[in-house]
Amino acid sequence: MGVFDRVEKKLEDAVGGVFARAFKGDVQPVEITARLQRELDSEASLLSRDRKLVPNEFHILLSPHDYSRLSPYSKTLNSEVIPQLLAYAAERGYIFNGDVTISYTEDEKLPIGRFKVTSAAVASVAVDEEPLLAKPAALAIEVNGYKHPLTDLVLVIGRGTEAGLRINDPGISRQHARIVSTGQGYVIEDLGSTNGITVDGQKVQSAPLTVGTRLSIGNTQALIVSGSD
Repeated sequence: MGVFDRVEKKLEDAVGGVFARAFKGDVQPVEITARLQRELDSEASLLSRDRKLVPNEFHILLSPHDYSRLSPYSKTLNSEVIPQLLAYAAERGYIFNGDVTISYTEDEKLPIGRFKVTSAAVASVAVDEEPLLAKPAALAIEVNGYKHPLTDLVLVIGRGTEAGLRINDPGISRQHARIVSTGQGYVIEDLGSTNGITVDGQKVQSAPLTVGTRLSIGNTQALIVSGSD
Protein backbone atom coordinates (compact mmCIF):
# COMPACT_ATOMS: atom_id res chain seq x y z
CA MET A 1 0.00 0.00 0.00
CA GLY A 2 1.50 3.37 -1.09
CA VAL A 3 1.68 6.50 1.02
CA PHE A 4 -1.36 8.08 -0.67
CA ASP A 5 -3.39 4.87 -0.37
CA ARG A 6 -2.62 4.86 3.36
CA VAL A 7 -3.76 8.46 3.68
CA GLU A 8 -7.00 7.73 1.85
CA LYS A 9 -7.64 4.63 3.99
CA LYS A 10 -7.09 6.62 7.20
CA LEU A 11 -9.48 9.31 6.00
CA GLU A 12 -12.17 6.79 5.15
CA ASP A 13 -11.79 5.09 8.54
CA ALA A 14 -11.91 8.44 10.34
CA VAL A 15 -15.35 9.32 8.99
CA GLY A 16 -16.86 5.84 8.88
CA GLY A 17 -17.00 5.50 5.10
CA VAL A 18 -19.09 8.65 4.57
CA PHE A 19 -16.01 10.43 3.28
CA ALA A 20 -15.46 7.96 0.44
CA ARG A 21 -19.11 8.06 -0.64
CA ALA A 22 -19.22 11.85 -0.55
CA PHE A 23 -16.28 12.13 -2.92
CA LYS A 24 -17.16 9.39 -5.36
CA GLY A 25 -16.71 10.85 -8.85
CA ASP A 26 -15.49 14.21 -7.54
CA VAL A 27 -12.10 15.56 -6.40
CA GLN A 28 -10.48 12.80 -4.37
CA PRO A 29 -8.37 13.39 -1.22
CA VAL A 30 -5.61 11.21 -2.67
CA GLU A 31 -5.45 13.54 -5.68
CA ILE A 32 -4.96 16.54 -3.42
CA THR A 33 -2.21 14.79 -1.46
CA ALA A 34 -0.37 13.82 -4.64
CA ARG A 35 -0.69 17.35 -6.02
CA LEU A 36 0.77 18.89 -2.86
CA GLN A 37 3.71 16.51 -3.05
CA ARG A 38 4.37 17.64 -6.63
CA GLU A 39 4.09 21.25 -5.47
CA LEU A 40 6.92 20.65 -3.00
CA ASP A 41 9.08 19.14 -5.73
CA SER A 42 8.41 21.85 -8.31
CA GLU A 43 8.81 24.81 -5.93
CA ALA A 44 11.89 23.58 -4.01
CA SER A 45 14.56 26.31 -3.84
CA LEU A 46 18.18 25.34 -3.14
CA LEU A 47 19.59 26.58 0.19
CA SER A 48 22.65 24.34 0.38
CA ARG A 49 23.87 21.04 -1.02
CA ASP A 50 21.57 19.03 1.23
CA ARG A 51 18.72 21.46 1.95
CA LYS A 52 15.96 23.01 -0.15
CA LEU A 53 13.33 25.52 0.92
CA VAL A 54 9.76 24.53 0.01
CA PRO A 55 6.33 26.17 0.43
CA ASN A 56 4.56 25.75 3.73
CA GLU A 57 1.33 27.62 2.97
CA PHE A 58 -1.07 26.02 0.47
CA HIS A 59 -4.38 27.28 -0.95
CA ILE A 60 -6.57 24.81 -2.80
CA LEU A 61 -9.15 26.19 -5.22
CA LEU A 62 -12.20 23.98 -5.84
CA SER A 63 -15.38 24.14 -7.88
CA PRO A 64 -18.49 25.14 -5.86
CA HIS A 65 -19.69 21.53 -6.02
CA ASP A 66 -16.40 20.05 -4.79
CA TYR A 67 -15.95 22.77 -2.19
CA SER A 68 -19.37 22.10 -0.66
CA ARG A 69 -18.49 18.41 -0.29
CA LEU A 70 -14.88 18.81 0.82
CA SER A 71 -15.08 21.71 3.28
CA PRO A 72 -16.90 19.75 6.06
CA TYR A 73 -13.99 17.27 6.06
CA SER A 74 -11.14 19.76 5.68
CA LYS A 75 -9.84 19.42 9.25
CA THR A 76 -9.84 15.63 9.01
CA LEU A 77 -8.14 15.76 5.64
CA ASN A 78 -5.46 18.18 6.83
CA SER A 79 -4.75 16.15 9.96
CA GLU A 80 -3.72 13.25 7.74
CA VAL A 81 -2.18 15.06 4.78
CA ILE A 82 0.10 17.45 6.67
CA PRO A 83 2.05 14.71 8.56
CA GLN A 84 2.58 12.94 5.23
CA LEU A 85 3.96 16.14 3.69
CA LEU A 86 6.28 16.62 6.68
CA ALA A 87 7.58 13.07 6.32
CA TYR A 88 8.01 13.45 2.55
CA ALA A 89 9.93 16.71 3.06
CA ALA A 90 12.21 15.17 5.69
CA GLU A 91 13.15 12.31 3.36
CA ARG A 92 14.22 14.74 0.64
CA GLY A 93 15.98 17.37 2.72
CA TYR A 94 13.21 19.93 2.23
CA ILE A 95 12.97 22.77 4.77
CA PHE A 96 9.78 24.62 5.75
CA ASN A 97 9.86 28.28 6.88
CA GLY A 98 7.07 27.73 9.38
CA ASP A 99 4.00 25.64 10.14
CA VAL A 100 2.38 23.87 7.19
CA THR A 101 -1.15 25.14 6.53
CA ILE A 102 -3.73 24.12 3.93
CA SER A 103 -6.82 26.20 3.18
CA TYR A 104 -9.69 25.64 0.76
CA THR A 105 -11.44 28.24 -1.39
CA GLU A 106 -14.38 28.12 -3.77
CA ASP A 107 -13.66 29.11 -7.38
CA GLU A 108 -16.74 29.42 -9.59
CA LYS A 109 -14.65 29.13 -12.76
CA LEU A 110 -13.50 25.59 -12.00
CA PRO A 111 -15.51 22.62 -13.30
CA ILE A 112 -16.45 19.66 -11.10
CA GLY A 113 -13.52 17.34 -10.49
CA ARG A 114 -10.83 19.96 -11.20
CA PHE A 115 -8.82 21.92 -8.68
CA LYS A 116 -5.83 24.27 -8.52
CA VAL A 117 -3.10 24.77 -5.92
CA THR A 118 -1.19 27.94 -5.07
CA SER A 119 1.60 27.98 -2.52
CA ALA A 120 4.13 30.19 -0.78
CA ALA A 121 7.05 29.86 1.61
CA VAL A 122 5.94 32.04 4.51
CA ALA A 123 8.15 32.44 7.57
CA SER A 124 6.59 32.68 11.00
CA VAL A 125 7.38 35.93 12.83
CA ALA A 126 7.83 36.64 16.55
CA VAL A 127 8.79 39.88 18.28
CA ASP A 128 10.13 41.12 21.59
CA GLU A 129 7.25 43.08 23.14
CA GLU A 130 9.38 45.47 25.23
CA PRO A 131 10.05 48.65 23.22
CA LEU A 132 12.63 51.07 24.64
CA LEU A 133 10.89 54.21 23.40
CA ALA A 134 7.48 55.35 24.60
CA LYS A 135 6.71 57.73 21.69
CA PRO A 136 4.67 56.51 18.72
CA ALA A 137 6.65 54.98 15.89
CA ALA A 138 7.07 56.95 12.65
CA LEU A 139 7.85 53.77 10.72
CA ALA A 140 7.08 50.08 10.97
CA ILE A 141 8.42 46.95 9.30
CA GLU A 142 5.83 44.63 7.77
CA VAL A 143 6.77 40.95 7.40
CA ASN A 144 4.38 38.29 6.12
CA GLY A 145 1.35 40.35 7.09
CA TYR A 146 2.70 41.22 10.57
CA LYS A 147 3.39 44.91 11.22
CA HIS A 148 6.03 45.72 13.86
CA PRO A 149 6.37 49.43 14.80
CA LEU A 150 9.97 50.68 15.02
CA THR A 151 9.85 51.93 18.61
CA ASP A 152 13.19 50.49 19.76
CA LEU A 153 16.51 52.35 19.51
CA VAL A 154 17.93 49.15 18.03
CA LEU A 155 15.92 46.26 16.57
CA VAL A 156 17.88 43.09 15.78
CA ILE A 157 16.39 40.90 13.04
CA GLY A 158 17.34 37.24 12.96
CA ARG A 159 16.41 33.62 13.41
CA GLY A 160 17.82 33.26 16.95
CA THR A 161 15.96 33.80 20.21
CA GLU A 162 18.14 36.83 20.98
CA ALA A 163 16.69 38.77 18.04
CA GLY A 164 13.98 41.36 18.73
CA LEU A 165 12.25 40.44 15.47
CA ARG A 166 12.55 36.67 14.99
CA ILE A 167 11.85 35.20 11.55
CA ASN A 168 11.81 31.43 11.15
CA ASP A 169 13.60 31.44 7.80
CA PRO A 170 16.55 29.06 7.22
CA GLY A 171 18.10 31.67 4.91
CA ILE A 172 18.35 34.15 7.80
CA SER A 173 21.27 34.11 10.26
CA ARG A 174 20.70 34.02 14.01
CA GLN A 175 21.58 37.74 14.15
CA HIS A 176 21.17 38.81 10.55
CA ALA A 177 20.65 42.59 10.54
CA ARG A 178 19.62 45.45 12.75
CA ILE A 179 17.53 48.58 12.36
CA VAL A 180 19.01 51.53 14.23
CA SER A 181 17.44 54.87 15.17
CA THR A 182 19.72 57.77 14.21
CA GLY A 183 17.56 60.41 15.88
CA GLN A 184 16.59 61.70 12.44
CA GLY A 185 15.34 58.43 11.04
CA TYR A 186 16.25 54.74 10.75
CA VAL A 187 18.92 52.76 8.93
CA ILE A 188 19.28 49.02 8.42
CA GLU A 189 22.71 47.42 8.82
CA ASP A 190 23.92 43.94 7.92
CA LEU A 191 25.49 42.09 10.88
CA GLY A 192 27.85 39.93 8.85
CA SER A 193 25.07 37.56 7.84
CA THR A 194 25.63 34.64 5.48
CA ASN A 195 23.19 35.82 2.79
CA GLY A 196 23.27 39.59 3.34
CA ILE A 197 20.45 42.08 2.92
CA THR A 198 18.90 43.63 -0.17
CA VAL A 199 17.29 47.08 -0.11
CA ASP A 200 15.10 48.06 -3.06
CA GLY A 201 16.79 45.43 -5.20
CA GLN A 202 20.38 46.33 -4.27
CA LYS A 203 22.59 44.29 -1.94
CA VAL A 204 24.00 46.64 0.68
CA GLN A 205 25.83 46.73 4.00
CA SER A 206 23.62 49.56 5.27
CA ALA A 207 20.92 51.86 3.94
CA PRO A 208 18.42 54.45 5.18
CA LEU A 209 14.79 53.40 5.56
CA THR A 210 11.73 55.34 4.41
CA VAL A 211 8.09 54.49 3.76
CA GLY A 212 7.98 52.16 0.78
CA THR A 213 11.49 50.72 1.20
CA ARG A 214 11.50 47.03 0.23
CA LEU A 215 13.81 44.61 2.02
CA SER A 216 14.95 41.08 1.21
CA ILE A 217 16.31 39.26 4.24
CA GLY A 218 17.18 35.63 3.53
CA ASN A 219 14.14 34.25 1.68
CA THR A 220 11.76 36.70 3.32
CA GLN A 221 10.40 39.94 1.88
CA ALA A 222 9.64 42.91 4.12
CA LEU A 223 8.27 46.40 3.58
CA ILE A 224 8.77 49.64 5.52
CA VAL A 225 5.41 51.30 6.14
CA SER A 226 4.08 54.24 8.15
CA GLY A 227 3.89 53.49 11.86
CA SER A 228 0.70 55.52 12.21
CA ASP A 229 -1.38 53.49 9.71
